[in-house]
Amino acid sequence: MNIKSSAIGEETMAKKAAISGVTVGLYVVLMYLTQGFAFGQYQIRIATSFYVLSGIYPFLVLPLAVGNMVSNILMGGLGILDALGGFIVGFVTSGAIYLIKKFKLNDWLMAIPIIFGPGLIVPIWLSVILNIPYKVLAASLCIGQIIPGIVGVILFKQLRNRI
Repeated sequence: MNIKSSAIGEETMAKKAAISGVTVGLYVVLMYLTQGFAFGQYQIRIATSFYVLSGIYPFLVLPLAVGNMVSNILMGGLGILDALGGFIVGFVTSGAIYLIKKFKLNDWLMAIPIIFGPGLIVPIWLSVILNIPYKVLAASLCIGQIIPGIVGVILFKQLRNRI
């Protein structure tokens, strides 16, 4: 490896780190600005639309999971289980979106993990914490995630050739 290729590698890593940091920050800020309806019965989490960014930059799978975890720590108020669960949901959902794009599937399929990832996984622990039946909670969370799912696909279509 020569000095020039080493410098390019360091520049690429720095660029990925910067994009990752900005993404986590934007996720948390958007959650803060929308927390009035992001943590309600239907949990319309517009920030989960950002999961589509892993279809453009696959390295964002982990930072998007971190963004969800940090949001749950700062604004969720339901403890470590909810924070760790948020990390898992973020990782699984953004990872699914990465796979959809890796296999060159239709862009609209990205809405499915945004709707059903949080909608079906989050109630596993929230139903216990909140003492609400899983099916009731899953239905309301899936309904709440429809808007972020649609917004996510539109965001992806707008950004994929621009960033």
